[in-house]
Amino acid sequence: MSDITSFEHEEQDGYMKIDQYNEKQVEEIAAHYPAILKALGENPGREGLAKTPERVAKALQFLTHGYDIDAAKVLRSAMFEEDYSQMVVVKDIEVYSMCEHHMLPFFGKAHIAYIPNGHIVGLSKIPRVVDAFARRLQVQERLTNEIRDCIQDTLKPAGVAVVIECKHMCMAMRGVQKQNSVTTTSAFTGAFQNDVTRSEFIRLITASLD
Repeated sequence: MSDITSFEHEEQDGYMKIDQYNEKQVEEIAAHYPAILKALGENPGREGLAKTPERVAKALQFLTHGYDIDAAKVLRSAMFEEDYSQMVVVKDIEVYSMCEHHMLPFFGKAHIAYIPNGHIVGLSKIPRVVDAFARRLQVQERLTNEIRDCIQDTLKPAGVAVVIECKHMCMAMRGVQKQNSVTTTSAFTGAFQNDVTRSEFIRLITASLD
């Protein structure tokens, strides 16, 4: 991939933003968009749309870059032996994904917990696992299960809990057009299938630290 990968550098307020793109893939995706714009009744040659096919191609590549991430490998890169057996909770993880049915965004928060069974993982790796699966064409139900299964299969904890709350643009912008609806999905393994443990998890993710 290195021979067809380009990097775009942009410095803003002292922060260097680096975007990585597969040039061949950008070219292939962009080639379809002039016809799509024309079919929508637009003039793909006008100034405002001249670079739109390339921009859309790069945006889609970024929004689906999770296909190139091995989520299990992310976890294994920061696994540590530790004698800790209480619940570890990472909540309010931002989620941005694309509905595979309409290719419109859905977004919200993920709340994840696991109970270690000899190993813990670097806390930043949990959000990275979320991104690895969210940055693909998805449905929320599958996304929830994939995150659960990856953590369970890799860490082998005593249990995993995943709750995701999202708003779906395919419901807000089209179809029933319900702007305030939120979809909640959950998935549990091991100790979290116990009512008491699961209730503690729900209490922790809904509690305020204020």
